[in-house]
Amino acid sequence: MTTLNAPRVRIPRQVRAGEVFEVRTLIEHAMETGLRQEAGRTIPRDILTRMAVRVNGEVALDAALHNGTAANPFHVFFLKLDRSSDIEFIWTDERGREARHSARVIVA
Repeated sequence: MTTLNAPRVRIPRQVRAGEVFEVRTLIEHAMETGLRQEAGRTIPRDILTRMAVRVNGEVALDAALHNGTAANPFHVFFLKLDRSSDIEFIWTDERGREARHSARVIVA
């Protein structure tokens, strides 16, 4: 059974108002589909099903993940802020386990 390891997030600490900036996330997870066999036995399904990003409590990104998602999912997306904000990242697997990361971005 896979555990949800600490996610890694690369996000700037400070941006200018209205500036578009890049966010990179990586979480270690095997993303077993339940189709792979090892030593004659099927490895049980164990996948992440969702990645959500909230900015000041408002949903900014809500991604559904499926069997086709690679192991150790790496996502890159862009945000634009008009004011300093708290950003929360949440990954959820099909068993309901969660990994979380939070960051504060200052708008100068």
